[in-house]
Amino acid sequence: MSTGSGADSAPAPTSTHESKTGGTFSSLKIRNYRLFATGAVISNTGTWMSRITQDWLVLSLTGSAAAVGITTALQFLPMLLFGLYGGVIADRVPKRQLLLVSQAALGACGVVLAALTLSGVVQVWHVYLIAFLLGMVTVVDNPARQAFVSEMVGPAQLRNAVSLNSANFQSARLIGPAVAGVLITTVGSGWAFMFNGLSFAAPIVGLLMMRPAELHKAVIVPRAKGQLREGLRYVSGRPELVWPIVLVGFVGTFGFNFPIWLTAFADEIFHGGAGMYSFFNILMAAGSLAGALLAARRRSSRLRMLVLAATAFGLLEVVAALAPAVWIFALLLVPIGMIGLTTNISANTSVQMASDPAMRGRVMSLYMMVFVGGTPVGAPIVGWISDTYGARTGMAFGGALSLLAALGIGAILVRVGGLRVKVGLHQGRPQVRVVPRERLATVA
Repeated sequence: MSTGSGADSAPAPTSTHESKTGGTFSSLKIRNYRLFATGAVISNTGTWMSRITQDWLVLSLTGSAAAVGITTALQFLPMLLFGLYGGVIADRVPKRQLLLVSQAALGACGVVLAALTLSGVVQVWHVYLIAFLLGMVTVVDNPARQAFVSEMVGPAQLRNAVSLNSANFQSARLIGPAVAGVLITTVGSGWAFMFNGLSFAAPIVGLLMMRPAELHKAVIVPRAKGQLREGLRYVSGRPELVWPIVLVGFVGTFGFNFPIWLTAFADEIFHGGAGMYSFFNILMAAGSLAGALLAARRRSSRLRMLVLAATAFGLLEVVAALAPAVWIFALLLVPIGMIGLTTNISANTSVQMASDPAMRGRVMSLYMMVFVGGTPVGAPIVGWISDTYGARTGMAFGGALSLLAALGIGAILVRVGGLRVKVGLHQGRPQVRVVPRERLATVA
């Protein structure tokens, strides 16, 4: 495939791709992406409002924390079950048109839940059903949205745009829950759901205002048999895709269970209640936002960064799990959020840059299925360990698995890439580098 500028004739190597233009907000110079990002920050704020309000509503209706867990599982389960089919659809259909439909469907779900709540007839099965429908729409919306970024900005700005998307989401994470709290206590949950439903008008307007001629050329794959198996074979034959997806699967399944851990630490370990839990979430969101903005400044997309970030993430989680005082635990949440986002962005960009454009929808659906779909699998396991052996053990377990996965996959990538670890001195200081075996032999 070639883009409008001819820059995308072949996917850039994951380990060596360099952006040609720098700056933290360089992608925003592109009009189509600027429209996309503006709509996204509004709808993301609504989404975070809805998440908080949905949990509160279910808890109010049932008095059961398990019911809240069921709601979350129902929303993520479709990605685990049908995520790969969403990628096939995203490769077959023009992504801008697909996003117009999926964003409208997400908005409709929000408005229906708002109407049920405001009318006073809402029951918990209504929330369950809408959570499942939201998950089904996300099955196609997520890979389409991920792959559409490259059509808006091209390969040179892809890393920056992915980073800004994460910064956008984390900014909304700082604003949405606070606004939801005000609305719930003043005018009721229904209006928070209504804001979420109407907020999807912003990305729809942004998509309609885009200039199609300025989009990078997309490959639309004709309908054919075996496209799902073709996507799986494509990924399985490429270590530069397989191992980042496996790594992010371990981290997402076992390392990103913060709702379980932060609740337990705030309530059981440090006895701070809901206020402390909210404070912990704010610290995580602030760190994540900082991580996304720092990632936007980096010009390269390297697997080495992914492995190092995942290693540091797992290690920090283990250290935080053992923190003896609340202020130490709280301080560690900022770098955990920062490095967690760096891991996610590095994996996302590496996988996108290493994918053929005709396969990108299917590859990103597999990526999201593993990263997001692992939650219904990992959360019960980590939750059981936390309940049985304590929150510290549960968090240390998740961090240790993430750490071991990063070290193991790092070793595999070094071996597959024909690399060696070289330890030496540089300007009088110790330095650890990964270099090709041939170069190491020459130096020796």
